[in-house]
Amino acid sequence: MFKLKKIFVTDSYIVPLVAILLGLLVGAIVMLIGGYDPIAAYGALFNRVFGSPYDFGEAIREMTPLMLTGLSVAFAFRSGLFNIGADGQVLIGMTVASLIGIKWAGLPMFLLVPLAVIGAGLFGGLWAGIAGYLKAKRGINEVITTIMMNWVALYLANYIVRTFLLIPGQDRSEDIPASLSITFLVSLFDNARIHWGTIIALAAALFFYIYLWKTKQGFEMRAVGLNPHAAEYAGMNVSRNVMKSMFIAGMFAGLAGAGEVLGVFHYQSVFAASPGYGFDGIAVALLGLTHPLGVILAAILYGMLTYGSAGMSFNADVPPELIRIVIGSIIFFIAAQGIVRWVLRPFYFKRKKEKVL
Repeated sequence: MFKLKKIFVTDSYIVPLVAILLGLLVGAIVMLIGGYDPIAAYGALFNRVFGSPYDFGEAIREMTPLMLTGLSVAFAFRSGLFNIGADGQVLIGMTVASLIGIKWAGLPMFLLVPLAVIGAGLFGGLWAGIAGYLKAKRGINEVITTIMMNWVALYLANYIVRTFLLIPGQDRSEDIPASLSITFLVSLFDNARIHWGTIIALAAALFFYIYLWKTKQGFEMRAVGLNPHAAEYAGMNVSRNVMKSMFIAGMFAGLAGAGEVLGVFHYQSVFAASPGYGFDGIAVALLGLTHPLGVILAAILYGMLTYGSAGMSFNADVPPELIRIVIGSIIFFIAAQGIVRWVLRPFYFKRKKEKVL
């Protein structure tokens, strides 16, 4: 009984890797059932990502917002909160970056770009902080408030674009002169839309790790996430930590929005529906086990699968929607780690037996 329990609760870096392989296997089985060739499909996916400098650069571009929204969801989760509102926070970050980039276009670029990025992060944090305040002071569940605020953010962003930034006759804003593009890398990768947002995302992951695991404030946040009642009994300010956690989580998502409008599109559209960055970030956070390094690796995997799915469609005639089955299967096996450990059990006992001999 003890050995069985140990298999189901012991953490291992092997488990996520096996979960990924099982997810790919499930996807292959579904493709076979549908009459498609999984080897050709995965080969086309791989070739789409690594087949040319442009495609590889675009895959990096695809990963960048996933890193930041994944960090946003993971940071809140580490504090005992479930941030479903990263999508709205991304939209607020986009809108603020667009406003600053267009309305203050007369400023020198070395001032305009940092102001737009800082403004996007700050207002993304304040937007999430509203849900944090309602949770801390009124006890309102953050899942409900963040879901509702996604819709408020969508219509508020569209209203601001239509009222202050719209090009007459088009459903988009004026061009934003401020740019996060990395010029020498853009030319190196055949005009792929690589931008400084990727560096910002990596810096955010480093901040995530240092803040939560190397500072007193981070220790308090993790303590509140594990047991708010025990943390309060120990003299920690639970309400303040909840609001601070949501602010930082929203800041990450707001930076993702800044990267998209300043580094990728250079304008903001009037959205008919939510862009979905925040919901993909939930999947990335779960894949990465809410650890900053895990989130970065999960975003790389998710971005590769998402961008490469177009290659499956064009070169192997496989519907790109099938890649969602693969991603969903990986998340399932990550969540149900007992199944993965059950698969690994024969190898585990074989290794233990060899050590004894």
